[in-house]
Amino acid sequence: MNNSDKKTADGIADILRTVVGKLKNRRTAAVIVAGGSSSRMGGETPKQFMLLGGMPVVAMTVRAYEQADCISDIILVIRPGDEEIYEEYREKFGFTKIRAMVHGGATRQESVMNGICAADNDTAFFAIADAARPLTTPDMIRSVCLAAYRYGAASAAVPAVDTVKTADIKGFIAETVERSTAWQAQTPQVFGANLYRAAAYTARDEGFSATDDNSLVERIGYRVKLVDCGRENIKITNACDLAIAEAILSFRRSQEESVAVSEDKK
Repeated sequence: MNNSDKKTADGIADILRTVVGKLKNRRTAAVIVAGGSSSRMGGETPKQFMLLGGMPVVAMTVRAYEQADCISDIILVIRPGDEEIYEEYREKFGFTKIRAMVHGGATRQESVMNGICAADNDTAFFAIADAARPLTTPDMIRSVCLAAYRYGAASAAVPAVDTVKTADIKGFIAETVERSTAWQAQTPQVFGANLYRAAAYTARDEGFSATDDNSLVERIGYRVKLVDCGRENIKITNACDLAIAEAILSFRRSQEESVAVSEDKK
């Protein structure tokens, strides 16, 4: 980005900060992206339909957003042909917030934009989420949403505990990142609706491809507040992640049981 582009981006960000700061409407639509091919998982069953604690991964994710009081609508971005599966989930699990199901695009950015286009016109914020993060909780969602309502943009994340390196194209270490400032991004990533549209359309027009939605907003000069959602908010990517997720669910159940026992003794 040259100096002229940077000045333009900074100007856009300043305008959007003013707009977001005056927002009173907090209607938030969750855009859950579930259209991936699960190529890294292997096997014939897409990862979003694999069972975790007896429940499909994507259904567990949707349930968290269904239960989050800050979420008004849910938009599912799915693969063509999966409509009947999601209709079955809607009925079986009692999902009432699903407003629309749309098909994904050629890239994640396109998929998210397809979802956003299905939102109500009065939607003020978008909470963009991976379908493959089934351990996201309503409390996590609420924490990120509240930060976004205050700052205009916020993202679930977790501070890095390992030393982070960047590599050159040949796979050799290029740089060591200062660990105290290194975070790993998660979802949800929550943005003011107009802010996200401005960032996404600017990226599309300029041919910019991002690895996450935060990058789009960062690129136009808007700061994104990081919200620590802990190490349990993992993404199901490889087969071993399911085993890790099952262990986390077991840990959560044991914690809940301990609390219940303590309450009974009072």
